[in-house]
Amino acid sequence: QVQLVESGGGSVQAGGSLRLSCAASGYSYCMGWFRQAPGKEREGVASIYTNTASTLYAASVKGRFTISQDKAKNMLYLQMDSLKPEDTAMYYCAAAPFQCSLLVPSTYRYWGQGTQVTVSS
Repeated sequence: QVQLVESGGGSVQAGGSLRLSCAASGYSYCMGWFRQAPGKEREGVASIYTNTASTLYAASVKGRFTISQDKAKNMLYLQMDSLKPEDTAMYYCAAAPFQCSLLVPSTYRYWGQGTQVTVSS
């Protein structure tokens, strides 16, 4: 069982930045960030394989968001720059014990409670 606690959400104007953090209680093979806006399906944003630090991004955030980790502290981060109103959503940290896919949220076994990000125009 891995417990995940997100922090760092908030309200920001378009073009601004936010940094989300996720504290994990233990090791996972793969970790990721997802988001869900009201009335929309959960969307994979970014993922990282913790052993290799290999990353993957959704096309909608590539070049603007950066996923990173601090393995010593069991921390996951999402640096979000050049934020747009369409980035407004609840953001979730997720962890997978094995292979993971941003396109298949069910590959992630553990989920945090989420942190709200609101971007105003």
